[in-house]
Amino acid sequence: MKTGVVAAATVGISLLMSHSLHSAEITVFVTGAARDAFNEIKPQFEQATGHTAKAQFDLPPNFYRRIEAGEPFDAIILSTDVTPLINQGKVVAGSRTPLGRTGVGVAIAEGKRKPDFSTVDAFRRELLDAKAIATSGEGSSGRYVLTLLDRLGIAAEVKPKIKSGAAGDASQLIARGEVDFAVIGLPPLVGVPGVVWLGYLPAEMQSWLVFTAGISTVAKEPDAARALLSFLVTPPAVAVWKAKGLEPVQ
Repeated sequence: MKTGVVAAATVGISLLMSHSLHSAEITVFVTGAARDAFNEIKPQFEQATGHTAKAQFDLPPNFYRRIEAGEPFDAIILSTDVTPLINQGKVVAGSRTPLGRTGVGVAIAEGKRKPDFSTVDAFRRELLDAKAIATSGEGSSGRYVLTLLDRLGIAAEVKPKIKSGAAGDASQLIARGEVDFAVIGLPPLVGVPGVVWLGYLPAEMQSWLVFTAGISTVAKEPDAARALLSFLVTPPAVAVWKAKGLEPVQ
């Protein structure tokens, strides 16, 4: 039997044991960029284990503040690395689970002019010429865009043009044609009507964002949280992550 088959079988047995021994409700903090993927995976997990996952969606910085304030959760899924939370004693050491990665790219509303982002100079001109640009705001890609503008030396000119909003708002800004284009990760845009993904930024401007999950050090239901993390890397879940814009972690 191949190693991958053995691993999948082991996870399956573990999940079935969890189902038969104890069913629990867990609170899961989920980054807004993973909303669609998690909503598709959630019923599969619940059917396989008997556990119930109660998801709360927000931007990573808001979760950091909520966790610091002592808000309880059992598991967390972020569009960034949970290692800082492990270092702070908020997430269990050894529970870090990579789910996939996405780069930062460009998207437009259907029918909008396609900006040229083939080179650094071309992209700099597009950013300066644009009237309005969408980003994920305090989302992981949005925070990266701010550092990129600093590197390009055009932060002062471009930052006032940025529109974002709450988690998921950027996709609607694009679809309604309220911005010239968006500089953002792919997952929040998958399946949104009227949004056209043009591709990733060139390597010299790129930052790959790894989505990771972890278990709270004060989880009320650590076994159920552990079952969720195990399920998130099973073949059915991996297929969902991929369909929603995440590439396998290299």
